[in-house]
Amino acid sequence: MHFFSLTSLIRSFCLVMTMLIVTACLASPPSVSTPEPEVDAFTMNQHLSRTVNLGNALEAPNEGEWGVTLQKEFFQVISQKGFTAVRLPVRWNAHALKEAPYTIDPEFFKRVDWAVEQALDNNLAIIVNIHHYEEELAVDPQGQQARFLALWKQIAEHYRSYPNALLFEPLNEPNGLLNARQWNKLIALTLPAIRASNPTRNIVIGPTGGDSVDELDELTLPDDDRHIIVTFHFYNPYQFTHQGAEWVQGSASWVGTEWKGSSAEKQILQFDLKNAEQWGKDNQRPIFLGEFGTYSKADMASRVRWTAFMAREAEARNFSWGYWEFCAGFGLYDLTTGQWHEDLVQALIPPQ
Repeated sequence: MHFFSLTSLIRSFCLVMTMLIVTACLASPPSVSTPEPEVDAFTMNQHLSRTVNLGNALEAPNEGEWGVTLQKEFFQVISQKGFTAVRLPVRWNAHALKEAPYTIDPEFFKRVDWAVEQALDNNLAIIVNIHHYEEELAVDPQGQQARFLALWKQIAEHYRSYPNALLFEPLNEPNGLLNARQWNKLIALTLPAIRASNPTRNIVIGPTGGDSVDELDELTLPDDDRHIIVTFHFYNPYQFTHQGAEWVQGSASWVGTEWKGSSAEKQILQFDLKNAEQWGKDNQRPIFLGEFGTYSKADMASRVRWTAFMAREAEARNFSWGYWEFCAGFGLYDLTTGQWHEDLVQALIPPQ
């Protein structure tokens, strides 16, 4: 007959319990985080209601070359001022191989990651696009097709696990030889490349002619993809909004053009905005006025009148809007002083 000490019994009991716990853990499936619920396009468009474009930074050939280098505080002050989202123009094609497999520079990816995370950390939705592909895609749409699709496949897979507050915009202002027929064909190829890894992420798409309201009727989208927000850009009257713009030939002669907000001036703009509104209703698509703004050579009183009119007209039609842009030639914010141009900001977001 064998006798066990109390200590031995305790050790045996502990060993058995440990084995049972380990076995139970191995038999149980690992915990899986609950997937983020999808957000429909109309709801997401509300999150874009007060957007500002972070222009002249990552869409420059290299960041900083156009006078803007993104800073952490940009995202903080934008959020604190009452904006709900930022649009981030990105020149991916300047940071990717020109030959297959068209790999995007990992260090550039990290920089975009940083910007996306700054936005999300400050409760801002963020749209990431491909910007300034004109010299390649707009000149040779067919020849650049494989590269364009490869870029979006990489971008989509890279951000597949990011929150719904990140949106994609396949291309800023399609134009040139990328006509409506070519663009619709490219959309039909690009959406599946994105949807393979991001089946319900909301995507912003605009028409040709530089996202022209006049070409909305030429835009063809898949009926079964309801996670699409349609955008257009609006800078009419161009001789007012772009007066003195150094990159626009002949614009120096426009300096001094005023916008007084007369009934006739308003009706001209309302005609186009009403057409965009009707297109959205007919096609059951939410509308994002992705760019509108005035260059700094215009007088401030006219800029404020035009900006306030455009913002209120957009809101009255349930458009979200995105002012162009934060801190450069059209900017709302003065980098030198670290101060907002309050009159312009209040034109966009009136004081309560």
